[in-house]
Amino acid sequence: MLQLLHVLLGRMRRGALHGLGSGVPLVSLALVVVGCASPSLMPEAQAVAIKNRDRALASRADAIHAAISQSGHVGALAFLDAADGRLVVLPGDSPADAWSRYTTSPESGPGGVSVPPVLTFVHRADVAKAPETVTRSVLQQQQALRTSLAALETQVGIVQRELAESIAATKGEADARADIQKALTSLSEDLAAVRKFMLQTAQLGWLNQELNVENASDIRKVAAASQELSASSARLEESLRQLSGNLAGQLKELTHRLDTIHGKVSSTK
Repeated sequence: MLQLLHVLLGRMRRGALHGLGSGVPLVSLALVVVGCASPSLMPEAQAVAIKNRDRALASRADAIHAAISQSGHVGALAFLDAADGRLVVLPGDSPADAWSRYTTSPESGPGGVSVPPVLTFVHRADVAKAPETVTRSVLQQQQALRTSLAALETQVGIVQRELAESIAATKGEADARADIQKALTSLSEDLAAVRKFMLQTAQLGWLNQELNVENASDIRKVAAASQELSASSARLEESLRQLSGNLAGQLKELTHRLDTIHGKVSSTK
């Protein structure tokens, strides 16, 4: 279980650092892409490809919103199939939720949808939010985080059952029972801290997508926004470093507690 915790923390740190540059806010359904670099710094071929993609999606806005309305969700990931160019709409309450639903559907299997590297999350018509550009790689990383957390919860459940069985086998040892209960409480708190940390990482990963670009042609405003985002990234990196250090200390202390409890349980058998 400790090895799984280390793997999960490593993925969280990588996901947080990569996630900050993954999303870009949009002005309207026309999906004007403006990020940490101004449009003038974007290669011409890439800029043309983005404009063509945005134009194609904008021309199908009615179909996209109709699919979202019928689904009952907050929005949907919308893109053109990379293989045949057909419109694909994946409903969900967030980009991560829509991607999770897709990965469990038959369309994600062989011969299904061919997902491009960049997708767009379109909000429901009554939600006052601009469309968000997201990357396939970031969605895959977040899906891996959720899978790792589910595996961790399974391991915690196994440990809790084993400790409960140990308590039942040592009914006459009141002190041992109290120590084991304390360990269970500490373990639950550690799991809650890991879950909170993952949610914070996901929120930070979408931080730059919440910025509203008021004037895409104003290079000075874009440059100022880029500088502010760079400063936020530096502060985030420092915060993550501190959080990682604190969590590592907690995990080390938890390991020591479990070893102590295991020794006590073994001595009572």
